[in-house]
This record gives sequence, structure tokens and C-alpha cells, in this order.
Amino acid sequence: MTYRNPPTTPRKSATFDDYTLSEIRRAAATGIYDIRGAGAKRKLPHFDDLLFLGASISRYPLEGYRERCDTSVVLGSRHARKPIELKIPITIAGMSFGSLSGPAKEALGRGATLSGTSTTTGDGGMTEEERGHSKQLVYQYLPSRYGMNPRDLRRADAIEVVVGQGAKPGGGGMLLGQKISDRVAEMRTLPKGIDQRSASRHPDWTGPDDLEIKILELREITDWEKPIYVKVGGARPYYDTALAVKAGADVVVVDGMQGGTAATQEVFIENVGQPTLACIRPAVQALQDLGMHRKVQLIVSGGIRNGADVAKALALGVDAVSIGTAALVALGDNDPRWEAEYNALGSTAGAYDDWHEGRDPAGITTQDPELMKRVDPIAAGRRLANYLKVMTLEAQTIARACGKNSLHNLEPEDLVALTIESAAMAGVPLAGTSWIPGKNGF
Repeated sequence: MTYRNPPTTPRKSATFDDYTLSEIRRAAATGIYDIRGAGAKRKLPHFDDLLFLGASISRYPLEGYRERCDTSVVLGSRHARKPIELKIPITIAGMSFGSLSGPAKEALGRGATLSGTSTTTGDGGMTEEERGHSKQLVYQYLPSRYGMNPRDLRRADAIEVVVGQGAKPGGGGMLLGQKISDRVAEMRTLPKGIDQRSASRHPDWTGPDDLEIKILELREITDWEKPIYVKVGGARPYYDTALAVKAGADVVVVDGMQGGTAATQEVFIENVGQPTLACIRPAVQALQDLGMHRKVQLIVSGGIRNGADVAKALALGVDAVSIGTAALVALGDNDPRWEAEYNALGSTAGAYDDWHEGRDPAGITTQDPELMKRVDPIAAGRRLANYLKVMTLEAQTIARACGKNSLHNLEPEDLVALTIESAAMAGVPLAGTSWIPGKNGF
């Protein structure tokens, strides 16, 4: 009699999963690395791993909507004669005209203005639509210098010196030729239809001493009126924050690896940088060690999605947050109404990230005149304003439940962590214990 082993279910490798196998086949067939937009898609420790304790007997909550909970924030009060005053601590991150369409940039400005907050230009210069509809506009000063001119520096309400971006710290940007239209080419002084790669570092300075000189130059150009931000990718947040402060920054922006980008190598997005949650505590610690916490404001970005994320970031010591990908979704990007067209592009709503190809069915990450017509900047701006309103109300609800009459009164003591990793990163106790991993050598 012959005995046979019972059949087993085939087991796939956790290391060589379906996506990894498909990437190997794609690389073997094409000989080029994959380029895409958006941010890291791997699972990372994030704000979902933190919980608020709320109030019970030992803490006194505020009563619903009847007791005030302040949301305002002032950015850039260290040196600037005209700091930015915002009604809410949620700003719109830099996303360039070129990567985004003109109507999308206008919609961002409209939504931010309705909400009492600021928006940011991104690479490629300032458009009249964006300036005209943004009450508070931050002008990004990037290594590429595309579209940069002293007139627009003076027209801005603040200047953000971009050293790095969370999706690609240490790397430059990309804008493929199909998105370099006549207008984009003119603004960036580039040939139409030719692929463009931005530099990974500024051409006229290489270190913190040179950055200090550059910041002084920008202050002189703008008559010391405008706040100067310095934006860094989430690589070495303690030292980068400290050096930015010593160079004279009014505001430091730290962008974690969940932050999106218009286009870069996927291997970069998924393997360089640190999670947003891991960046906050070192950046706050740097400010505290220098005696500059709350004197130099800290903004974090990368994966902010709702009011709970906002409240948790502020509880960890941040002054404001910035949103990019979430703002595009609020405008209408990756909307299931265009599912058939996303399918025709080999993708699906919610997963579409080939923004660099310029074929976005929603009309947001494109320069195609016909696709751009799908964006109504007035209606899209209202959607963004609605989203920002909900985020703010959610954050206020949590703050009141913790007994706080201001979002900025939230503190680490209000939080616990669900995992050892998030407890160590955020510097708050593991839920049900008083243990903070890594503190006092344990």
C-alpha cells in the first residue's frame, strides 16, 4: 500500500510577496526604476497607535460646544514684523503649479482663505490665481529656483526655505515633459515637453552657516516683514531642527515619510526617511534644549488625515500641522466617480499615484486642458473648507474632553500608546502601564 501526504495549501513568501514579484518582473522587462507620486504605502507606526485618556474624576472636562476651545496660532513671531495669524492650526502644504493644475491651485487658495489658514506655493513659482485667492500665502524657496523672483518674495506672506521633503529627503523633484506645458515652461524657464529634475541641494549654500547668510538675505529683500520657515525631511530631526533655529528660522517644518510627492523613485519613497510620529519628539526636544519651544514654531506634515491626528500632533508639542494629500482628496482627487477612467489607466480610485503622467481623470494633477475643466475651483474650494472645518471641530471635541480650553494646551500627559514602538517614538507610556520604552535606560 502506498501512503501519500495530504495535499497542503501553497504558501507564498512573506519576503517575495505578489507586489515584490511584480516589481522584479517589471524591472527585468523595462530596465528602469519605478516612478510614482504619493507617499510611503508600507505600514508604519502612526497617530492611530496613540489614544487620548480624556477626563473622568481626576480631570475636569469642558462642556460640549458651550465652553470655548481656542484654535488660533501665530507663526513667525521670533523675528518677523508681520507674523502670520491663523484661525486654525492646519495649513496647506507646498504643491507646485506644474505638478498640480491651475484650477487645483486656485481651489487650494480659496479653501484655505475660507478656513482662515494659509496655503503654500510649492516648486515652480507663484501663480496669479493662487496669490489672488490666498489671503495668507507662503512662498517656497527651493534648490531649483524655478520661478523665483524678488517681486514674488515680497508679495508672499511668508517664505519657506525647502531643504528636504519627507517622501525624498536628500533627493530632488521630478516633473516629466508631458506636464511641462507652455505656461509651466515659461514660469520655470524650461523647454516645453522636456523632462525636468530639480536639484537635491541649494546652489549657493552647503551648510548651516551658509543658511544663516541666506536667511539674512531673504529678510533684507523683504524688509524683515516676512516670517522665514525652514522645511526639512524627516531624516535627523533633532539636529536639523537645532541647526535651522541657530540659522535664524522663525518656523521649522518637519515632513515625515508619509508625506506625499508629485513624482520620485518608489525605492526612495519607501526606504528613505522616518515616520512622522518618530520625527516629532526629537524636533520638540531640540527646541526645548535650546529654550526655543513655542518661540520658534514647529509644523509637522506627512499623513495627517483627521482632527484626531491634529490633536495628537499638538499634544506632542507641535504648533501646527500641514496637509497635502488629504487636501487633494478633499478637492476631488482619486474620486470613485472616475473609477472607469482610473481602470483604463491600469489603476483604481484610491490607489492612483501616477500623477507624473499628467493623465489624472480628476483634473487635479494634470496640465491637460480638457481634464482641467473638470475642476470647479469654487466648488472644490468649498469642499476643502468643509474638510478643514470638520478636522478642527474633531480636534476641539477631543481637547474639551481632556479639559483643555485651547488645542495648544494638549500635552503628552493626555496620551498613551498601543504599541511599544509608538510609545518609544512618541515618548508616552504604553497603555495600562507607566512605562515609556527607552526612558531612563529601560
